[in-house]
Amino acid sequence: MKRWVVTLLSVMMVFTITACSSGGGNNSTSGAGATTDAAESTDTATDSGAAESDQLVPEEGASLIVWESKESRPFIEAIAKEFTEKYNVPVKFEEVAAPDQVNKLVNDGPAGIAADIVVFPHDNLGKAVTAGLVFPNDFHEAQTREANSELAVNAASFDGVLYGYPRSVETLIMFYNKDLLPEAPKTMEEVVELSKKMNDIPNKKYTYMWEIGNFYYDYMYLATTGGYVFGNNGSDKADIGLNNEGAVKGAAFLQQFAKQVLPLTTSDVTGDVKKGLFSSGQLAMNIDGPWAIPDLKKAGINLGAAMIPSIDGQPSKTFSGVKAWYVNSYTKYPNAAKLFAEYASTKAAQLKAFELNGVVPSNKEAAADPTVANDPFTVAVLEQFENSYPMPAIPEMGSVWSPMAAGLADVLNKGKDPKAALDNAVQQIKDANK
Repeated sequence: MKRWVVTLLSVMMVFTITACSSGGGNNSTSGAGATTDAAESTDTATDSGAAESDQLVPEEGASLIVWESKESRPFIEAIAKEFTEKYNVPVKFEEVAAPDQVNKLVNDGPAGIAADIVVFPHDNLGKAVTAGLVFPNDFHEAQTREANSELAVNAASFDGVLYGYPRSVETLIMFYNKDLLPEAPKTMEEVVELSKKMNDIPNKKYTYMWEIGNFYYDYMYLATTGGYVFGNNGSDKADIGLNNEGAVKGAAFLQQFAKQVLPLTTSDVTGDVKKGLFSSGQLAMNIDGPWAIPDLKKAGINLGAAMIPSIDGQPSKTFSGVKAWYVNSYTKYPNAAKLFAEYASTKAAQLKAFELNGVVPSNKEAAADPTVANDPFTVAVLEQFENSYPMPAIPEMGSVWSPMAAGLADVLNKGKDPKAALDNAVQQIKDANK
């Protein structure tokens, strides 16, 4: 398995995400204006600290709030305790799911009631930057670039500026129940044949399942056959490839595949439904991400993990994401916040997060650590990651999810012509981004 880590590290070093190089620039005037005093304090402390000791000093009386998902509470509490012992800065945890944080920060940041440190997927970065919600990663930039994969660093950057402190990478993989299926299939054609033998729909027993109403999961069917979201590596909002010839071909494949493998409506297959069926032994193969690993391990299944089966002879091309810590530009304590963001993203911190939550490290040394390299579930993520497509980070990506989910729901639920459905969805995306 260690050879896959070596392969991953090589890929990470050379694979770059250029989607973050287009769109907004630095913090907006409103954001910068609201935090002028804090920014000046940061600059002064940074300059003097660098000159005297190369250390950033937390503000006197500083205390911090961190937003994270409930699953990460054990990690946050552990790392917060260490940080407080080192810097004498209290840290409070507030539960906010990562995908919701930028939207919440839009209002709570200017109101002065947001967390000082937030964490969210890189595809939300464009919106955060153009709204002036996050500070650049300036003081720790050099060590962040050195410690993390180039992929992760670029994902946490926007318009050439590094904002984030990378902490994890993720993409979809296939989990399977070894008691029901000793060996994972390599192709979708194999999945179809297995479904003919194993599916028992009246008794709610299924062979293969993914969240068919979620475009994050459905994207691979369009992308593997030649579709894409935005051109120029995700940075050109005017070039939408979700209804090109390859995307239409993929949607047609998806329509027929679902009829044979998972003849349900999009509303029938939620994340909770899928998880429950897999945990109870009623589902053989479950498409999910590394965030699901801790709960799946606890379910007591004879669990295996593998790359997602190929589509039309090509490796399935999944979405991928990079989560990073960011410092709220409205924080009263920017120095302390930057220190925490850096502290919570080190090799040691990422290994702790891996141990407690199963997240896949972005830190190069952490990814090469034996505790990571010898874990078969993480290895599956790393293998699939090589065939992934980083979600575009430009703000216009936010207008993609709903139209595409609705368009593919028409394809799957109503049998609508794939080209007509995708044309309609793309037109909605264009209208929303005018």
